[in-house]
Amino acid sequence: MTLILGIDPGSRITGYGVVRQTARGCEYVASGCIRTGSGELPERLQIVFRGVSEIIAQHGPVTMGIERVFMARNADSALKLGQARGAAIVAATEAGLEIAEYSASQVKQAVAGSGGANKEQVMLMVMHLLKLTQKPQI
Repeated sequence: MTLILGIDPGSRITGYGVVRQTARGCEYVASGCIRTGSGELPERLQIVFRGVSEIIAQHGPVTMGIERVFMARNADSALKLGQARGAAIVAATEAGLEIAEYSASQVKQAVAGSGGANKEQVMLMVMHLLKLTQKPQI
């Protein structure tokens, strides 16, 4: 059984999920959000780093999947997203995790069957695949 950490990085909210890969598929372990508040960017990045480090220490995953940065309409937002992503990657690297990077469309394709799926479609498929009775925290 392998524990996998998935990260959806953000400079204000970084989402995470932990699943256990078994011979019969994936099982839900934990999920949530690291909320950084509205402080200065360096402090928010530190919160992301510490939050991801705590999740790794608590659950002991061996690998982490993280979303690749995409070029948004707003270059400043894309740069902040990239920095939050970097903070999460450093936390995983420090813990010795293997890191895999995926585009948003790759994740949507794997989960919902369509690279253009919306957030609601992805959430419903995650709930179905992991046999969740309620929506994960957003």
